[in-house]
Amino acid sequence: MKNEHRHSVENWVTVMLADNNPLMLTAMSEIFERDPRFSLIATSSTAEGFLGTVMRMPVQVGVIDWNLPALGGAKLIEVLREQESAPRLVVYGDESSETSRKAMSAGAAGFAARSGSVERLLETCLAVANGQMVFPFLDVRKLQQDPIEQLSRRERSLLEALSKGSTNRDLAQEFGISPNTVKFHLSNLFDKLSVKNRAQAIAFYYANRAAKGDF
Repeated sequence: MKNEHRHSVENWVTVMLADNNPLMLTAMSEIFERDPRFSLIATSSTAEGFLGTVMRMPVQVGVIDWNLPALGGAKLIEVLREQESAPRLVVYGDESSETSRKAMSAGAAGFAARSGSVERLLETCLAVANGQMVFPFLDVRKLQQDPIEQLSRRERSLLEALSKGSTNRDLAQEFGISPNTVKFHLSNLFDKLSVKNRAQAIAFYYANRAAKGDF
């Protein structure tokens, strides 16, 4: 009997949960705590809290809300991609091909819809822990076709303002942020669009709009 118990403990999948909704976080916690296949390590209501914990403690799978404050799911995934011991991330969100596509593009390992069954979420986490990628059907040809879709709302607004000729000082005043923060956001924006400067970013923006027939 003891050997069986030891075997089950050794095969626990360690999990951390992050969701801004306290009711959702409580419900998910109960689900994972009841299942002997998992060991719930911690929970958090923010991306920063999640990041701080998984940097200190080994966690195999993280289940996160895509709209997790304040970094958001995409940025959190981006930060953790640089960490060797980072958990594999499952985005638990609203059933939307757009959300699951963005999660895959950002580098998540899986996606589970909130409208799906509890067992579906658990099985997704187990599969991800075993190195699999788990997503609903997606047309992968569309994943990299439009880099602008991968930008945050703030980055899209900055790009649109750039296209109108706004300077860094204009952007700082318009968005209520410091000039240094403007530079930080623009650097991230240029990286995501694979451009080197604002002129190239503006050219990319107008070429993208023309391709979509937005003119």
